Amino acid sequence: MEKKTYSPGILQYIPFFYVIWSDDLVSASEINVVEKAIGQDASLSKDESFVLKSWLNTKNRPANDELKNWKHIVSNSDVKLVESNTYPLSTFSQKVVCNYFEECPFNDSLKHIEVNLGIQPNHYNHLFDVEVEHEITSNYYNASEIDEILKGEHAEVIDGFRNTLDNPIFRWDIHRNKEEFREVVLNQVKYLADKGYGALAYPKAYGGIEDMEGYAYMFENMMYVDGSLTIKFGVQFGLFGGSIQKLGTKKHHDEYLTETGKASLLGCFAMTETGHGSNVRGIKTTATYDKALDQIIIHTPGKNDNKEYIGNALHSKMASVFAQLIVDGKNEGVHAILVPVRNEKHELLSGITIEDNGYKLGLNGVDNGKIWFNQVAVPRENLLNKYGDIKEDGSYRSDIKNPNKRFFTMLGTLVGGRICVARAGLGGAKMALTVAIKHALKRRQFNDSIKVQEDLLMDYPTHQLRLTPLVASAYVYHVTLDKMMKDYCDESKPDKRIVETQVAGLKSIITWYANDTIQECREACGGKGYLIENRIADLKGDVDIFTTFEGDNTVLLLLAAKGVLSDFKAEFNSAGFSAVLKLLSSQLSDKLSTINPLYSNKVDKEHLYNPQFHKHAFDYRTRRLTYTLAKRIRSYIKKGMPSYQAFMKVQTHLIALGKAYAVELAYTTYSDFVDGMSEGKNKDLFKKLGTIHALYEIRKDSEWYLEQGYISGTKSKAIRQRVERLCTELRPHIGILVDGWGIPQSCMSAQIAE
Repeated sequence: MEKKTYSPGILQYIPFFYVIWSDDLVSASEINVVEKAIGQDASLSKDESFVLKSWLNTKNRPANDELKNWKHIVSNSDVKLVESNTYPLSTFSQKVVCNYFEECPFNDSLKHIEVNLGIQPNHYNHLFDVEVEHEITSNYYNASEIDEILKGEHAEVIDGFRNTLDNPIFRWDIHRNKEEFREVVLNQVKYLADKGYGALAYPKAYGGIEDMEGYAYMFENMMYVDGSLTIKFGVQFGLFGGSIQKLGTKKHHDEYLTETGKASLLGCFAMTETGHGSNVRGIKTTATYDKALDQIIIHTPGKNDNKEYIGNALHSKMASVFAQLIVDGKNEGVHAILVPVRNEKHELLSGITIEDNGYKLGLNGVDNGKIWFNQVAVPRENLLNKYGDIKEDGSYRSDIKNPNKRFFTMLGTLVGGRICVARAGLGGAKMALTVAIKHALKRRQFNDSIKVQEDLLMDYPTHQLRLTPLVASAYVYHVTLDKMMKDYCDESKPDKRIVETQVAGLKSIITWYANDTIQECREACGGKGYLIENRIADLKGDVDIFTTFEGDNTVLLLLAAKGVLSDFKAEFNSAGFSAVLKLLSSQLSDKLSTINPLYSNKVDKEHLYNPQFHKHAFDYRTRRLTYTLAKRIRSYIKKGMPSYQAFMKVQTHLIALGKAYAVELAYTTYSDFVDGMSEGKNKDLFKKLGTIHALYEIRKDSEWYLEQGYISGTKSKAIRQRVERLCTELRPHIGILVDGWGIPQSCMSAQIAE
């Protein structure tokens, strides 16, 4: 190509124009940015400006031959593309001009385009056949600053805990003998108890500092060590200790809580039964009060009524047993009773049978077991009596007269466990993503040029697309779970029903997200990800169960959906329901006013990146599903169908609503958090992460949005393309984003991540 084919003024813009026209995402706003830069470029002649602006006509885009010509000019310049330059494309463009002409001063107008279009090296380093000096990761953002933002007011507790994990006792290793593995985990739990972490959420009088929010953070950080440690720790101090703290009264606290926090009293949480799964109200174990003996008799009535999958079952000396409390012949519903199961010599007590559950898919460092009770007598005082008590005269009393309300109030106190499980799942996802991304930032594979080394995995758009949205979602869920635990711990709001509904939905979508993420990371690491030493295999096995314990996800989504319906205080078989439908219909009409062809086809960057669009989309989906669900239920009930059967008919609809509600809640919570951040580059980064997450979620549900006419095929395509572009924009910063989670270096034992 002759150097005089284009003037220097035009030539300096050609690399930019080639990048701009290399995809189909040129929007009016982006064209305005380039036109403005050209208009303000005093170095250009009138003719040069005219030619450049003619290339910005979307209805008459440059011909393919023109594009090939541009690429030929750039490729033949023999100029290196240096990613570490402050303005890589601007600097590269000027060097191209320098190759063909003698004078080539730096042009600020080019910098203006590069900055305002958010063009990153990974948008174009694969477009030009030139040597690239790759920047594996940028230092524009600071991982420590990001970590401080995420830790918030809990930095002191988190930093102290991470330092504790540096002890050699927490070094990860391969364990294939469950008995030996269990001893390792038990010793780790005792070590943490000795450091005061077991009692962290307990009152000060019992060795704690009443920091439930800090306690939840530990679950995420313990996952960086091992899933078995996380769960055994949670069973001992959260479930067993938590039941004493939340369901017991001062006499129980005084006798048991301090020793539980020290792990000198090991206990288990015996709720789930073999034959009854998630149906806690339907458990069959009985706790019958014997007035003559002033004792409560715990009994397993049938073959499948035993307690199942009870963590800490083989190490514990006491169990917090959930059973049907029968007083004076009347069943008062499910209550918790403390039942000793072993003596000081660790021998099973009379009437107690415990069997090992054996090897599992994961978490083999946790001693899960089955428990049967055969007429086991315990003192009346062992009843955890905060919400229901047996008085000295043998009568039952409770301040909550309605048995249904009493049951749900009791379970509501344990919602914190679901938050902690979601937090642990998130920790597993973060760990897997960190391993996969660090691997992708050093592993090279393929290149069509023999002149340069192979490309990094992370430089491939497909690799970016499979991992970057998952990183963005981790940030969204981190912030959301912070807010949920804060609300749960807010003593000024004793009614936890709203939080229970929220957590039911969030626990479901986050633990499913964690499993999907870990699987994606395994595949992204190829055969290396299949090796035990690289941690992802164990994470897969350990996190898998999170979708079904502390509440099966499908059941929890049904609970969340029913909670959404209950918010409108509608009785599905009463006249009041019509008023609710009218309200919902009115609200939807307001939303529908924006659902017109103009809105459905709106694809410009400002609109698609606007949080108001994301919120509107999520809110519309939740409202629409609520309205149509309520109408269906009402229709069935009007035909004489019992309420239970009506709900059975719409279960899949309920699941869709529960998920939509949780997705909206997570994004709205995150968006509010970002709005409250100080202005600056970190806020801009968090905004971009929220945008990727939102568009990615809308894209996943595009089938529904397309069916409703909310988006057109054109808009759906634009959303997909925008997600891809955002992933590429974040490529230079992806290493900092995973480092921003603050995973202790001592926990990064995966060989491929070193």
